[in-house]
Amino acid sequence: MNHDVLSDVLSKIKNGDAIGRNYVDVTKSKLVGTVLTVMNKNGFIGKIDDNESTYRVYLLGSVNVARSIRPRYAVSNDTYTKFKRRFLPASGVGIIIVSTSQGVVDHREAEGKKIGGRLLAFVY
Repeated sequence: MNHDVLSDVLSKIKNGDAIGRNYVDVTKSKLVGTVLTVMNKNGFIGKIDDNESTYRVYLLGSVNVARSIRPRYAVSNDTYTKFKRRFLPASGVGIIIVSTSQGVVDHREAEGKKIGGRLLAFVY
């Protein structure tokens, strides 16, 4: 049975935000680190401390929903609109995190660069 580390990390962040915690400790992996960096750039989480086996993520109280997308849908530059309607509550609210050939980015940056990839998660 496979274990989805990204789903666990996003659940910890959402639950920690909901109960008012200042920080949460999450599992460390390369994918998790890049997803956390994208969330930090977009203002959903605060500082990220890199410990030996975990990341300590400081919360800002701005995450309402954070979920992993399964299966990891392939998306091309012209199909982002379909997935924005499916996963985000309104236009301009939240981000979809995409794994592309140029790294892990949010959907706005991927649309701007006109590149496709695989959908990883959404946050709003």
